[in-house]
Amino acid sequence: MPLEDFNEIVSKMTLEEKVSIVVGVGLPGLFGNAPSRVPGAAGETHPIERLRVPSAVFADGPAGLRISPRREGDELTYHATAFPIETMLASTWNREILEEVGRAVGEEVREYGVDILLAPAMNIHRNPLCGRNFEYYSEDPLLTGEMAAAFVRGVQSQGVGSCLKHFAANEQETNRFFIDTVVSERALREIYLRGFEIAVRKSKPWAVMSAYNKLNGKYCSQNKWLLTKVLREEWVFEDFVMTDWFAGDNPVEQMEAGNDMIMPGKAYQINPKRKDEREEILNAVKEGRLSEKILDRNVRNILKVLINSPSFKGYKYSNKPNLDAHARVAYKAGAEGVILLKNDGTLPISVDKRVALFGTGQIETIKGGTGSGDTHPRYVVSLLEGVRERGLKIDEELAKIYIKYVGEMRNREEYKVRWGVLGEFMPIVPRLPEGFLSEKDIERFAENNDVAFIIISRISGEGYDRRPEKGDFYLSDDERSLVDRISRIFHKYGRKVVAVLNIGSPVEVVSWRGLVDAILLIWQAGQETGRIFADIITGRINPSGKLPTTFPRDYWDVPSWNFPGEPRDNPQVVSYDEGIYVGYRYYDTFGVEPAYEFGFGLSYTTFKYGNLKVENTGNMVKISFEITKTGSFPGKEVAQVYIRAPRGVIDKPFQELKGFHKTSLLNPGETEKVEIEISVDSLAIYNGDRWIIEKGRYEVRVGSSSRDIRLIGSFTI
Repeated sequence: MPLEDFNEIVSKMTLEEKVSIVVGVGLPGLFGNAPSRVPGAAGETHPIERLRVPSAVFADGPAGLRISPRREGDELTYHATAFPIETMLASTWNREILEEVGRAVGEEVREYGVDILLAPAMNIHRNPLCGRNFEYYSEDPLLTGEMAAAFVRGVQSQGVGSCLKHFAANEQETNRFFIDTVVSERALREIYLRGFEIAVRKSKPWAVMSAYNKLNGKYCSQNKWLLTKVLREEWVFEDFVMTDWFAGDNPVEQMEAGNDMIMPGKAYQINPKRKDEREEILNAVKEGRLSEKILDRNVRNILKVLINSPSFKGYKYSNKPNLDAHARVAYKAGAEGVILLKNDGTLPISVDKRVALFGTGQIETIKGGTGSGDTHPRYVVSLLEGVRERGLKIDEELAKIYIKYVGEMRNREEYKVRWGVLGEFMPIVPRLPEGFLSEKDIERFAENNDVAFIIISRISGEGYDRRPEKGDFYLSDDERSLVDRISRIFHKYGRKVVAVLNIGSPVEVVSWRGLVDAILLIWQAGQETGRIFADIITGRINPSGKLPTTFPRDYWDVPSWNFPGEPRDNPQVVSYDEGIYVGYRYYDTFGVEPAYEFGFGLSYTTFKYGNLKVENTGNMVKISFEITKTGSFPGKEVAQVYIRAPRGVIDKPFQELKGFHKTSLLNPGETEKVEIEISVDSLAIYNGDRWIIEKGRYEVRVGSSSRDIRLIGSFTI
């Protein structure tokens, strides 16, 4: 719709109607609010029936559409696909797969009557204990931005919108509603804003969600520098900004800052100190404290997006997305995100091997985290179900013992799943003790099986952060005892032991990895987790995932030592004292050895790199090289290009990721030529008040991980 038409609609609106457009209806179905027409949706806008402006529906989520599968008085179900968590999607390093996942999610969004998906989440893995790291892609802004942009392009190809979140510097859950993130402008621009910038420029999302936290003393949703100067003026973002749910404390400041829409509305329903946002905005305009021109601007920003929504176009959604096809996409994406951390030749196993599965996670397999990143799929294939379905020779006696144990424990009061004020939104799932098997039991299973798989599980979610203690970042005593005993007894019989990590964020591995023969990181792969696991361990799939985040040797090696802020018992401020030295930028620059470095991931095969060529054309650096498949297994390789800048007047990381490419499936002896272009502008660093590119020799470092560099070249600026 042309701008003059928006102006015409706005000119016909009453002041009250304009205000209603910029504030949501409240949490649908809660606190006495009417339910959404799509039950389980996170929010809606007000309709203006007089002007034929319909309401729009917003729903989570980053690992698949989050809506209620069941509806009152309706026998049908409305399941949505559970895709792999974002960290696992980033582990694919595959833009094409992210776009394919986006298309599948976008179809479900459209066919279930939703207009805008509240995803992807794009915050940085500053610290491994952030409770929502599973919802975020990476510790690196380039990988984050490229993955997000591909996902958004996929979603929006289906005629629905995507909303980037949480803008910005929202890297923790502890006191997230008011924590003040104090961070230098250089770190902001080079690390915490860069991924958003890439996604905004490359995918043109319909919306951006401002974060809960304060940024250098000002709530993000009330921060004009962030929302107007950076987002709109510098990045030329032309669509609309909404708040996170109940964010900020001043709706008039939010309007002035460039936060167009306040969601979900009716903040007073959860906080008696808050007032009705519509009344506050209405009174501010009437009293001259808020210019009606600003309100008009915000209304136009919203309408020019919603005019393209399915609701505005009167789309007759089917409630019947192609869930079977999307399950195949979920499987494909998860298959490329599995990471082999250790392997002495144990994996893959032949299908005639006798397999013993240990750990309650074989039954209570974790598909993803809790909160707005959760999903309600038709099914979740557990690890036990996956190996059964694929016909592996599992120890059924051991499986029955675990099934009985889990059932009995979940019936005990202290281990029952508990629900918070928002019901299923934030469940509390007590961890079950793993040490109930005797050594005599383990001895019997070692005699009768060839390989032991030990499942180690973790779950986290919105509203709380993880802990640097046993049972969370570190193995609990019973988990460590299980690993010790199984490894010792199975090895006594000449058997193999594999640890399987069904987790959403790093755990400590160095103290026990020498006990096992292989470590397989399957993350949280959504509804197809069990099938993916079975196909990886039998070699039907060759693992090709690479770490999008560093696994530290010990939690106290992490540079963000002051997480989650000060004072410790009730943080009010968190200072990003490490500056730009986040993740591998810190470990590589200061010589700190990680457990597994950024970009790391083994394969069942090998690859040879060669024939590097580097050309600086002025605006672009063109890099080409060849990857040859040298092992016997077909496989894919993720080639990573790091740039080491010359020493200058400003301190810099040892190296930074500036490009990457995932090959096609290569057969033995097959070669793929890789061509990567790097914009010279992307080499700039922020020097207080401007971007600068320092002169000198830049080293091009091409490798299989940040610490496995295969080819080195250079160019000069």
